[in-house]
Amino acid sequence: MVELSIFEGKLVLDVQGADKLWALKSSLEIPLEHITGIRADPEIARGWFHGIRLPGTFVPGVITAGTFYQHGQRLFWDVHHPDKTVVIELRDERYNELIVEVANPDAAVRLVESMGPRT
Repeated sequence: MVELSIFEGKLVLDVQGADKLWALKSSLEIPLEHITGIRADPEIARGWFHGIRLPGTFVPGVITAGTFYQHGQRLFWDVHHPDKTVVIELRDERYNELIVEVANPDAAVRLVESMGPRT
């Protein structure tokens, strides 16, 4: 799971607990102007194929965490519980999408959307 916050014009994603080990990341910082969209999307995490695992962890039905490559895109995953999944779409970043579990997907979407329209 990650905790989202906004600080100095950036979306900060803090990876929680042991997920730092599984995802091989402790945090990510994304300039708000690089976010093109965010949505709650539990279905994306329920699929059986999340891409080719680069450094990361995949145990079906338990955890998907780390960097994955799928359909020509680099994705960052950190999901245990699909019902709490949000997808953050990016441009001009190392990752094309961040697919992460948050405590409250609706609140996470509202937080990011409250920062204004994305171009």
